[in-house]
Amino acid sequence: MRRRHLLALAPAAALASCTTSQGGGTDSEGTTGTSDGGSGGGASDGTASPSPEPTAAELLAEEMELRELAGQLVLVGITAGGSIDAELLEEHHVGGFFLLDRWESAEEVDALVAAAVEGSREDLGPLLAVDQEGGQVRMLRGDAARESDSAEALGEAGPEAALEAYTMIGEDLAARGLHLDLAPVADVVDPALGDDNAPVGQLDRGFGTNPEIVAGCVQAAVQGLDASGVGATLKHFPGLGRVEKNTDHSVEGIVDAVTDADDPYLQTFMAGIAAGAEAVMLSSAVYPRIEPDVPAMFSSAVVQGVLREVVGFDGLVITDDIGAAEAVADVPVPERATRLLAAGGDAVLTADPGIAGELVDAIVAWAEEDAAQEARVRESATRMLTVKQGHDLLDA
Repeated sequence: MRRRHLLALAPAAALASCTTSQGGGTDSEGTTGTSDGGSGGGASDGTASPSPEPTAAELLAEEMELRELAGQLVLVGITAGGSIDAELLEEHHVGGFFLLDRWESAEEVDALVAAAVEGSREDLGPLLAVDQEGGQVRMLRGDAARESDSAEALGEAGPEAALEAYTMIGEDLAARGLHLDLAPVADVVDPALGDDNAPVGQLDRGFGTNPEIVAGCVQAAVQGLDASGVGATLKHFPGLGRVEKNTDHSVEGIVDAVTDADDPYLQTFMAGIAAGAEAVMLSSAVYPRIEPDVPAMFSSAVVQGVLREVVGFDGLVITDDIGAAEAVADVPVPERATRLLAAGGDAVLTADPGIAGELVDAIVAWAEEDAAQEARVRESATRMLTVKQGHDLLDA
């Protein structure tokens, strides 16, 4: 079944400004967003419009216990050939899983997917994701997925090549029962760095150094995944193209002293959002022109000020890995979840399944401190459930 877009998106005008030079910035079908054009909800005769019926996601969020809601905000990595510990679903109620390392066997992927579904509530399925970018970054290989070109090669070929490649990627993920691709990379690589940009340029993960070209390819990638029924995740907001080191492996060289709220590089994220991206992944780097000394995933200025208000994204906001990444190694585990929520983000990804329970405990304790924090947890859980509803994972 074709999923429905249920998340609010950036205005369509943002796409036009991002992809004028690309020759074909049509929006993906079915996007919704705020369709009343800012009318304030009143009818033309001055009477109040009726309130919209609550969605299945909203209704379920009202019924769930706090710990279940907290668990929805934790996604756990499973290494190739690994299995799911029963307590992750039975005790911690984690929202889903993402595949790590290289899975060469379709049979093994199918078995993991089946186990995740079997262990979940009948009325609430797990969100299943994978990092499938193409090129060097492909978690599914062998007979689990077809080979696809790197983003760098696709950027050189143009948006049509990106559309074709990501349509194929989406087909492969859908065939394995996966719902969300942790891709495409929307980062624009600084041409002065090139391959010296370790997280993106060195691995050919970016579509290029020109933001307009990158925006066109990002839009195409999102549309290709959408056509296959797979959600796209834009990363790594507000961009890793100007740092030298990889945040997974270093705490040095991860400061971007250029990016700000008016940066033209942000248009790539706007293009992907307007095309229907379901999630945005936050960077672990630091952006002093937005908020000094604070990693983006913990920065309210980045999440609320730039992503939510300037860029206009009201969908699911997730972290990069907070389980094994060096960039957050000195942050206490509980704070890796609560600082994200305080900043306005929604869900954490951990490559270390062993800390999942601690993360859920921390979210519950934080929510119990006051009503505003509990409301913040419920808001984020509703966003997660909304994504799941779009993939028919709620038995409504």
